[in-house]
Amino acid sequence: MTETTKHELALRMAELARLVASPRRVEDVLSDVTAEVLELIPGADAAGILFVGKAGQFESVAGTSELPHRLDELQMKYREGPCLQAALDELIVRTDDFRTEKRWPMYSAAAAELGVLSGLSFKLYTSSQTAGALNLFSTRASAFDGESETIGAVLAAHAAAAVLASRQSEQLESALSTRDRIGQAKGIIMERYNVDDVAAFDMLRKLSQDSNTKLVEVAEKVIDTRGT
Repeated sequence: MTETTKHELALRMAELARLVASPRRVEDVLSDVTAEVLELIPGADAAGILFVGKAGQFESVAGTSELPHRLDELQMKYREGPCLQAALDELIVRTDDFRTEKRWPMYSAAAAELGVLSGLSFKLYTSSQTAGALNLFSTRASAFDGESETIGAVLAAHAAAAVLASRQSEQLESALSTRDRIGQAKGIIMERYNVDDVAAFDMLRKLSQDSNTKLVEVAEKVIDTRGT
């Protein structure tokens, strides 16, 4: 990697870091990452991100063309492929020629038939519910090398940071919303039965235990009775 290339890479990484930290939709940040893949990694003709749920559902996002989505669908159909392997197991998975690739015979044959010969996938993260991978594809054999892996790993780190930040924000919003609903339900019980907040919460908790229902669901039912 030349000094000019290193400088350009550093500038682009700084810009991506700023975008990840800014209040933007995670989908937009991921689209920026896959677009940068095509700019920074020679030989990459298409890029996308695959999310895989523990129940087997999948989501193909931020594709630079329709091709990554078609390849993701093939992997979920055959339950094999480099993107799945990266998302669920290995950190980096590289394929130099799908025409001779033996690890995923059904997927490799289908990818080659679409004109895709090389692939490079990076694990984004694996949580208790979802796994993800950043995936690069090329119509040329042996399109990716060690430098491609280095640059791709940095881009994958930025994508992972954006996803995890989004997930944490969603969890915080959910927790605040839950707290607010329980608070509303407590207020209704306090007013209706002339009890303090401790007794109101105990009533909610006992209803939850007796009905084997989540506390927030009980709270929502109480809120729904307001005015009746």
